[in-house]
Amino acid sequence: MPTGVAIRDPRGQLFAAAERVLLRDGPAALTSRAVTDEAGVAKGVLHRHFADFDEFLAELALSHLAQVTAQAQALRDTAGAGTVAGNLAAALPGLFTPPLLALVRLVIARDELRTRLRAATGSRIPLISECVAMVRGYLEAERDLGRVTAVADLGTLAPMLVSAVHLLFTDTDGPPPGEAAVTRTVTAALAASVPAPTAAPAPARRSR
Repeated sequence: MPTGVAIRDPRGQLFAAAERVLLRDGPAALTSRAVTDEAGVAKGVLHRHFADFDEFLAELALSHLAQVTAQAQALRDTAGAGTVAGNLAAALPGLFTPPLLALVRLVIARDELRTRLRAATGSRIPLISECVAMVRGYLEAERDLGRVTAVADLGTLAPMLVSAVHLLFTDTDGPPPGEAAVTRTVTAALAASVPAPTAAPAPARRSR
């Protein structure tokens, strides 16, 4: 791009380019040069907006964490409606999008990025911890409504649910799991924690 040409939303443009490189070529190929080449901008553009490449990557990950926060509120707002398993089965696939899964692999691969994100969020496992918190917050809301048993160990159940559904989406060579597969997994994980629906009483027979 010629020097002096204004770029609309340079941060968003660079973030989108980074995600394309990450999805196409993997974490090892993600460099500042690869990002700016993919975005079609001079390398200096990235360094005008970020102190270094790890800060850029941290801001990219934090932008996804903001999306998880919004999804968490949307899921919590469903408490009391539908079914617990149905609400979770509908919400969880929205977490495990290809960009977020790729970012999780990137965070695992880059120690400096992981350290920065931990400092910014307080999360032990950045990105995954926020997904677990989303599920736990929803389950707590449902427990308050009596739709999850009072004795349910949510500290164990929430990460178990996230891990089980995460595994469904880590097969990058095949198509993403369908709604039925996610529902089966969620339902099985919740089996001991969600009371079975009470059957409606049969209508009394009329005496002749």
